[in-house]
Amino acid sequence: MRHKVFFYLFVFSVLIIALLYNTNRNMMKSEEKRIEVAHKRIAIVRDSLKLVSKELNEAKYFSLGYNDDAQEYFDYKTLDQDVDKIREEILALNHIETGNPLVPYGAMNGQKCVINKVQFINHRWIIADFYSGAIHGEVLIKYFYSPEKPTDFSTIETVLYSTQ
Repeated sequence: MRHKVFFYLFVFSVLIIALLYNTNRNMMKSEEKRIEVAHKRIAIVRDSLKLVSKELNEAKYFSLGYNDDAQEYFDYKTLDQDVDKIREEILALNHIETGNPLVPYGAMNGQKCVINKVQFINHRWIIADFYSGAIHGEVLIKYFYSPEKPTDFSTIETVLYSTQ
């Protein structure tokens, strides 16, 4: 009788072990598939990140922040303050009654032209976005900066768009 009990316990133990082994093997295969999918997703995200990073570097190529030669024109210690000062000088011109004089169109449809976005290309050129009601455009500005005196601005070219 005792041998039968041990035999049944042994058979039952073998069945339990076989069941646990099979379950763990299936769980392991499932986890391996999930890890493989995760690795593929990571590879896709890395490729996308590289592409976006490359596009960002291309977009920022013509900017004061990435142009060491243009930055040398300014004192490195005061670059941010100088850029902010120039930007404020341009935006302060918006308060003139006839509109910003850097935009050669004057008042249109009873509204003055106002510059709302300024982007520094290098130590000599700025591109700015302006609007006057339903009309907007871009202006290319040449500037000469000296810390001791007001910045000298001159308009090089403008592009005018009409919103419909």
